[in-house]
Amino acid sequence: MDPLQTLGKITSLTQALNLFASKLDSTQSAKITKIKHPDVLVRIANAIALCRPSNVFINTGSDEDKEAIRKIAIEKGEESALAMDGHTIHFDLAGEQGRIVDRTYYIAEPQDLVSSLANRMPPEEAAKQIENNMAGIMENLTMIVGCYMRGPVGSPAANPALELTSSAYISHSAELLYRNAYNDFDREVEQKGYFFTNVHSEGLNRTEDLPQARVFMDRKYQTTYAWKCTYAGNTLLLKKGNHRFAVDKAVYQDRGRELSEHMFITGINGPGGRTTWCAGAAPSGCGKTTTAMAGNVFIGDDLAQMWIAEDGSIRTINPENGIFGIVEGINHDGDPLLMKVLRQPGCEVIWSNVLMDENLKPHWVGNMEPSPKKGINFQGEWYQGKTNDKAQPIPISHPNSRCTLASDNLDNYSSQAANPEGVVTRIFTYSGRDADTMPPVWVAQNPDAGVVIGACIVSATTATEVGVSGIKRAPWANAPFIPGALGDYMDAQFKFFNNPDIKQQFKPVMAGLNYFLTHQARGGDSSKLLGEKRDVKVWLAWLERYAHNEVGYLSTPIGNLPCYKDLAELFKSIIDKEYPRTLYDMQFALYTEKIIQRIELQETAYAEEENLPKKLFEILDEQKSALLHLKKKAGNVIIPDYFENLI
Repeated sequence: MDPLQTLGKITSLTQALNLFASKLDSTQSAKITKIKHPDVLVRIANAIALCRPSNVFINTGSDEDKEAIRKIAIEKGEESALAMDGHTIHFDLAGEQGRIVDRTYYIAEPQDLVSSLANRMPPEEAAKQIENNMAGIMENLTMIVGCYMRGPVGSPAANPALELTSSAYISHSAELLYRNAYNDFDREVEQKGYFFTNVHSEGLNRTEDLPQARVFMDRKYQTTYAWKCTYAGNTLLLKKGNHRFAVDKAVYQDRGRELSEHMFITGINGPGGRTTWCAGAAPSGCGKTTTAMAGNVFIGDDLAQMWIAEDGSIRTINPENGIFGIVEGINHDGDPLLMKVLRQPGCEVIWSNVLMDENLKPHWVGNMEPSPKKGINFQGEWYQGKTNDKAQPIPISHPNSRCTLASDNLDNYSSQAANPEGVVTRIFTYSGRDADTMPPVWVAQNPDAGVVIGACIVSATTATEVGVSGIKRAPWANAPFIPGALGDYMDAQFKFFNNPDIKQQFKPVMAGLNYFLTHQARGGDSSKLLGEKRDVKVWLAWLERYAHNEVGYLSTPIGNLPCYKDLAELFKSIIDKEYPRTLYDMQFALYTEKIIQRIELQETAYAEEENLPKKLFEILDEQKSALLHLKKKAGNVIIPDYFENLI
C-alpha cells in the first residue's frame, strides 16, 4: 500500500498532466514541462492532489527562483531580515527545538524488520493519519516543488530526491544545503532507477498542533511525510529522512560495497604537501562541525556516502553542500573560519532560534562577545535575568540553535566536494560526549575492532532531540537513522571494512576520538575539559601520520595509543603549544575498571538484540579479558609508561 498514491488517486501520466493544467499557471506549467520522467510527475501530482495547495511553484534553482522563495519566506513571516545583508532569522515553535523522536515512525508491515530503537506503524493506520492531517493541509498555501541531488551529479553514491513543501523556509534551506538538479533530474532518475519523495507542510504552525505533529518514513516507497512542524531536522526531509533511505540502500542492496554514515569529511595535511582524508562519526551536538573545520580543508560536517571504487580505495562524498550547524560555543578562538562567515557581510545565512537584538543582530551562547540586555529569542521576548516557569534562567539562545549556509562561503572548503568520484578516505573516527572513560585518541588494531569502536559509542545526550536526557549508547552515531535491524547494519559494517577488494595501500585506519574528558575524571576537582577544543587538530594530525606509518604507538587492550614524543612534537608544530608529560599521562592513562564497565554496558545492551554478528561479542570479550588480566597485574589505573616499558 502506497499512501501517497492511494490518497492522491493519480495513477497515470495523463491524470498527472491534467492536474497540472488545472493547478499551475502558465509560468509554472512551462517549468514542469522540462521534467519528463512519468514516475516523477505522477509523484508530484499525487502530493498536489493530497495536500491541495492554492498555488504551485516549480523551483528550477535559478537566481530568480531562489530570490522568489526567500521573498515568500519573509512575507509569510517564516523568516525575518537581519541587519547584515543576506542574513535572515527563523524561529521554530518553543516546543519544537529538536527532532521529535517520540512522534517519528517507520511505516512497516508486522513482518518487516525495523530497528529496535525506532517507532513503527502499520500502513493502514499510517495512511489514515496522513489523510486526516495532510488532506487539504496546503489550502491557502503554496507548494514549492524542488528537484535535488544528495551528492554531486553523476556520482555513483548520490541520491535524486524531490522536496515538496509549503514552507518557504524549508525550501530556502534546501537551496543552501543541497544541489538543485532541475536540469539533470530526469537523467539521474533514469540512470539510478529510483528517487526519494518528501512531502511536508507546517499547516497553521501553532503550538497547540504540536502534539499532532508527525514524521513518517515509508521505506518501501522511499517517501517521507511530515506535518505541523518546522524544525529542519523534522521537515527538511532531504536530510535525515532521506539519510535513512540511503542507509537502507547500503545495507539491503549494496551490502559490503557501500555505506551511508552520520560522518563529517575533512582533509588533513601531512608532510610533503599531501592531504589525507578523514571521515568521522559523532552524535549531533558532539562536535562534528568543529572537528570537520579542524582539518585543513573540509567537504562536509554531517553526512557521508561511501563506496569501494574500482581502484580498491574507499571513496566518500557529502550528500550536502552546506552546513546546518549548531552555533552554541562557536567563537573566534575556536572557530575563526566559521565566525568570519557569520560576522562579515557577503554570505547568505539563515539563523534559527538564536537571539535577535534590537539592532537586528544575532547572538548566541558561547560566542564570547558582549551579550545584549534584551531581544527576541526562541521563546519570545527576552531580557537578562528572565526565567521560565521553573524559575530557571532562560539563555539567550537555545542549545540547538543553528546557522544554515552554503559551504563554499568558507575559506577551507575543498573543490573536491564537487568531484563525483569522491575523495580517497583513509581514516574513520568515532566519538561522543565521554567525560570520564576513554582517552583522546586510540586506533583499532584491525578492521573488526574498528567496527566495534563505532558500535560502542557512548555519549551524553544533547539538545538535538526533544524530551531525551542522560547518558546513552549511540551506535555509530547513526542509530536514530538505521531503519532496519541493527544486526543487519552491523553485518554491513563488518563486510564493508573487510571487503577483499580494498587494496593494502588503502586499508582504513579506524579510531576512537574523545575530547570531552574532564579534570574530575582524572583526579582533579574541575568539570572543565582536560584539554581544549583546538587540540583536536593534533589528534587528527597524529592519525594522519599513523595512516602513513610515520609515528610509533603503544599497543594496549583497547587499541594503539600515541607515543608522548610524537604528540609533543605535533602540539608544537601544529598549534604552537607545549604539551607536558603530566597532561599526557592524565589523558592516556587506562582506567581499567571504567573501561570494563563500559564494555559490560555494551554486552548487556547488545544481548537484547537479535541476530547480531558473533564478532561483536568475541571482540568485546577479548578486550574485557585482557583488561581484567592487566588490572590484576598492574592495578586499576595504568599510566602509559607501563606500555612504553613493554616495547
